[in-house]
Amino acid sequence: MTDEPILGYCVKCREKREIASPQAVFMGEQSRPATKGTCPVCGTNVTRFGRTPAHEGLDPAKHTIASKAAKQRKASGPKMVIVESPAKARTVGRFLGRGYSVEASVGHIRDLPANRMGVDVEQDFEPRYVIPSKKKEVVKKLRARAQQASELYLATDPDREGEAIAWHVLQAAKIRGKPVHRVTFHEITPQAVKAALAAPGSLDMDLVNAQQARRVLDRLVGYQVSPVLWKAIKGRRGLSAGRVQTVALRLVVDREREIEAFVPVEYWSIEALLAQQIDDPIPFWAQLWRIADAEGRLQEPDLKNRDDAEAIVQALENALYWVERVDQERKPRYPPPPFTTSTMQQAAAKALDFTPKLTMRIAQQLYEGIKVGDEGNVGLITYMRTDSTYVAPEAQAAAREVILRDDEVVAVLPEGDPLRYALELPLEQLQSMRVNLARVLEKRPTVKKVLEAIIEYKENAGPEPRRE
Repeated sequence: MTDEPILGYCVKCREKREIASPQAVFMGEQSRPATKGTCPVCGTNVTRFGRTPAHEGLDPAKHTIASKAAKQRKASGPKMVIVESPAKARTVGRFLGRGYSVEASVGHIRDLPANRMGVDVEQDFEPRYVIPSKKKEVVKKLRARAQQASELYLATDPDREGEAIAWHVLQAAKIRGKPVHRVTFHEITPQAVKAALAAPGSLDMDLVNAQQARRVLDRLVGYQVSPVLWKAIKGRRGLSAGRVQTVALRLVVDREREIEAFVPVEYWSIEALLAQQIDDPIPFWAQLWRIADAEGRLQEPDLKNRDDAEAIVQALENALYWVERVDQERKPRYPPPPFTTSTMQQAAAKALDFTPKLTMRIAQQLYEGIKVGDEGNVGLITYMRTDSTYVAPEAQAAAREVILRDDEVVAVLPEGDPLRYALELPLEQLQSMRVNLARVLEKRPTVKKVLEAIIEYKENAGPEPRRE
């Protein structure tokens, strides 16, 4: 506090007195700045509203004191869960029922401004966020609902982008004076949702700062380089030259320059079609591997022109060949690892001719939930943005149980522990995408019809995900 005395009205002494032990705080749901202390004469609590120098630098979220009426309202209010998409909000809300209010942020609610840099380079690259016009109603609604809630659960997607969205929601909606928890849903099923709410955590600011650094770098590169691209390619204003495209273009150009600078070198190889001297032999091709020099030492042939190759062919014209050694070895074949984001996109492109954009649209819909029989929306895969092939042991055991009891599946399950792959990162936030086998096999006919419909009408496969 400052050295200047702060006066407040004491209701017991009925006069203004200097507040003893003053403390800068914020009061009520509007976080009004105030100073709390006691009367130096009678000890009665004294409060004076108004901002003082002591309020500078204080976080209202940590220094807000709610009134008794507000505390009672909050204690009796519903628990609020914030997810990203309206479809997921409907599914999760159905799982939780009464006592919970589930709202959607509809992706990001704050971003750097579109008409200026939005990054203060002189102030340690401080980003200057704004709320887009189309998101102001969303923020207003979230703020109003949060004021009526007893607790808040930030349940945005379980990745870096989702962590940042949760933080932006907290900042933009000015949610203060109530318990705030961070939860992640790796799959949208009743059991997974309730288990996540039973074990809440807190925001991971390392992930938030990582996303902010990525966004700032996007702006620093793209905002300054893109206009150069627009000048070079007439009529294509709007093309992006961000941090990824700029580096990728440099790699392509460097490689093209290497190709142009390459000097071709002529070389020849010799192959022979051989067969055993028996009835009905099976011919096979053999390539010249080594040739003896003048001293009888075997060396790799260096055939720089046709004459060198012809000379060896003529020398071998009447040669006899024999198999000196046959090496046999047993090579096991392993099943492919569980999908990561990239391998899922590759498989969809190869098998179904899907673009990465379409693949992610369909995967997002399967994650958020599709209508399965009379159960309503049910999530059929875990979160699909991951670089890990890790699958929880519980999921592996459940999959084996489902396969073994299914009469339509001929199961040949290996003995011993399941395979482990190099990309396994046994962290909850990096769980690999996996199909909810129990749910899919249990409702196979319905799920099959839904997936066939999605593929048939793939251009209208639901709303696009918030990011690619």
